[in-house]
Amino acid sequence: MSVAESPNLKPQAKLLGVVCGFVLLGILSAGLWPFHAPRNEVSWLSGGNGLLFGKHGSIVSASPLEASGSQADKSCSLEIWLEPRQANSEGTVLAIYWPASRVISFALRQWRNGLVLERESRGHSAWEASIYVADVFRGPKPVFFTISSGKAGTAIYADGTLVRKSPDFKLISQDLSGEFIVGNGPLTTNNWSGQVKGLAVYNRELPAVKVSQDYANWTAGWTTSGRPDTAKSEGVVARYLFDEGKGNIVHNQVDSATSLLIPERFFILHEQFLERPWDEFRTGWRYWKDVGVNVAGFIPLGFFFRAYFSAIGRAKRTTWLTIVLGFVVSFTIEVLQAFLPTRDSGMTDLITNTFGTALGAILCGWSMKRNWFARAGISPATN
Repeated sequence: MSVAESPNLKPQAKLLGVVCGFVLLGILSAGLWPFHAPRNEVSWLSGGNGLLFGKHGSIVSASPLEASGSQADKSCSLEIWLEPRQANSEGTVLAIYWPASRVISFALRQWRNGLVLERESRGHSAWEASIYVADVFRGPKPVFFTISSGKAGTAIYADGTLVRKSPDFKLISQDLSGEFIVGNGPLTTNNWSGQVKGLAVYNRELPAVKVSQDYANWTAGWTTSGRPDTAKSEGVVARYLFDEGKGNIVHNQVDSATSLLIPERFFILHEQFLERPWDEFRTGWRYWKDVGVNVAGFIPLGFFFRAYFSAIGRAKRTTWLTIVLGFVVSFTIEVLQAFLPTRDSGMTDLITNTFGTALGAILCGWSMKRNWFARAGISPATN
């Protein structure tokens, strides 16, 4: 028989026990929903070539891509044709991951109406290099991006037109080598929704003339012959046309071993366990909103369990007991979240949830000292 069901307890204490049960059930449901890996929301476009990525959708290369070449300068380029579902949104469009060192060597992200390029730091610096290209997504239409990098820096083109050039941000062919993940991050959930219609990787720098030619070949090719010009280009190591229309494979026209796979279930390639707070930290409203939700979500647990422990009168230092309970509940959720691809396991949640529990317990003790619980027959207990 549970404590809440004991016939020796006052009816008010039994009611608090029931409330605590519902609070705990609600927190577990919110933290672990949907309790399984949902279907991978990736489908072929019905009105043209390309893939549509939903809220929980991503694809991955069958094996790591090797973009290294014999060039002394190790230059490289990337072409990607995409259309976000919303112009003012965010998420990881493309990430390249080194599984041996667990490093994201390169990432392409949408941030609002702009594009973010991130490169893993080299040398002794702990900071990653990044550049932002604003106002490149305007309305529901596809954009063909070319990122060409060499000794002089990196040039970013949108629809064949130069939109940003950075002499300080440089990519080498090794940065574009590794496992390709499209539509999400490899370590944590950072979904991107939209259409991807083409992708190509080169182990050389593309001059402006070649950029314009490729843009015309890709975009005009779909409206005329149904395929862009796929004649072998110098230095191309991967070209995905996204023209299969069915099945679970996007073929690499250069090397079939690195074709892109569409799993049946949504996944995180290498999901992290209890990610460190400084690695989870992000600037922006979304991060602080999540922090606030996690704190507020555990305040009821701290409040009602503190009141329940005081009501049953069988425990001392009920505030600390409640805080420990909140920590244990949060830790259990974070451990289980490591096995759920739609959730992220991190220490930030553990800290904020425990802090929320403490706030709830303190608020309860403050309320009882002011006799807010007098009608329920609950008196303050030893803290």
